[in-house]
Amino acid sequence: MTTITLIRHGQANTEARTEAEYDRLSPLGHQQAAWLGAHMNDTGEHIERVYCGTLRRHNETAQSMQADSHAEIVQDERLNEIEYFTLAQLMLAQHGTAIPDDREGFVTHLPLLFKTWQEGGIKDAPETFQSFETRVSDAIADISNGRGPALVVTSGGLIGMVARQVMNLDLTAMSLACLAIMNTSVHRLHRVGPVMALTQFNAVPHLEKRDRHYAQTHL
Repeated sequence: MTTITLIRHGQANTEARTEAEYDRLSPLGHQQAAWLGAHMNDTGEHIERVYCGTLRRHNETAQSMQADSHAEIVQDERLNEIEYFTLAQLMLAQHGTAIPDDREGFVTHLPLLFKTWQEGGIKDAPETFQSFETRVSDAIADISNGRGPALVVTSGGLIGMVARQVMNLDLTAMSLACLAIMNTSVHRLHRVGPVMALTQFNAVPHLEKRDRHYAQTHL
């Protein structure tokens, strides 16, 4: 049975306001990844294939997990995150939609951004919403057709899109799923007949000890 384990990257630069500034792990992000790697090793997690996007935070997470100790890390740009900061700046310039400065603000901002983007209302977007959907579905299909359990280090937006595709989520539900996803959280897909099913979402077993609760971060 094909199993794909999706991992969101560790905490990145929380003070960032651009794609480039965001794309590096914080010291806590490296620690979260190291704890996850140790947990997976301790529990005898069997991984035969490792994939990640081409973003720095993806690679730093995989390296801090020491995910390359069992298999070569295959980089695939289809596993990269949407350019949220770029889209948000375009929304601000074209529609006057303010960029939130707290997590609560994203609850209304993200569904609106996704809806406007899906409808083609963001001019000069780095990619269309439909292109994002297609690259995610194509990447997951290719990985699911490979042999052996696979580990995929990626980002929250991509994991949210996977959840949308396998569970038929609307944009609001997808947005809330994205906002719920914690750094270095674990999500699992299993093949059930001809389709992939989501069998685990947003698990952080490596952060459940009392002295690690502070490391359960979303941003």
